[in-house]
Amino acid sequence: MAKFIYHAANTRGFADHGWVQSKHSFSFADYLDAERMNFGALRVLNNDHVAPGKGYADHPHRNMEIISIPLIGELAHQDNMGFGSIVKQGEIQVMSAGRGIEHREFNNSQSDPVSFLQIWVIPNQQDVDPRYDHRPMDLERASNGFLPIVSPDRQGSTAWIYQDAWFHLARFDAGFERQYVWKARNNGLYIHVVSGDIQVGSQQLSEGDGLGIGGASSMKIKAHRPAEFLLLEVPLLS
Repeated sequence: MAKFIYHAANTRGFADHGWVQSKHSFSFADYLDAERMNFGALRVLNNDHVAPGKGYADHPHRNMEIISIPLIGELAHQDNMGFGSIVKQGEIQVMSAGRGIEHREFNNSQSDPVSFLQIWVIPNQQDVDPRYDHRPMDLERASNGFLPIVSPDRQGSTAWIYQDAWFHLARFDAGFERQYVWKARNNGLYIHVVSGDIQVGSQQLSEGDGLGIGGASSMKIKAHRPAEFLLLEVPLLS
């Protein structure tokens, strides 16, 4: 039987440092909720809004898969492996921190804000060689569909990570309904609504809401008005 964990948008943690405002679906930095440490291998899901010309100074990561998806504006990246890039709306960035990586990220614009989703996944391998990936997403395939954007497949068209996890981006028209089928048995699914209103089972979800689903292998999703949302399928860790 399916089990649901509902996270209303207004229950997320919030941090305001002036140059950045961040909403935390799970415990992060100074926001600590013992009931919201993670959903399986999904450890962090932040929505960060960074002021023009501002950003995160050099800082380290280790043994974590870190995915960034710009929603508005351009996110600049530089790291100690020599990679530097500008990640725009419609693109995705992945870092496998492995045995250690140091990077900085900042708003590439001096006049416009940037908003992006920062997602961390606990890897299934430790101390791997750090790596960086940045690629476009075929957003037309997200229209009334599930666009794969992250997977464990190193040879496919998606960004890949060290975990048996699959991420999809969906953009549904009002009234459209489709069933999502799990890729791996015993995985869980976490849905994050970027905009609009959807229904998952009997649960209504709006912008910023999250819903974790365990004990299921498929689920119907219907949009009540135009909606954009992420489906994050991850192992449910014991």
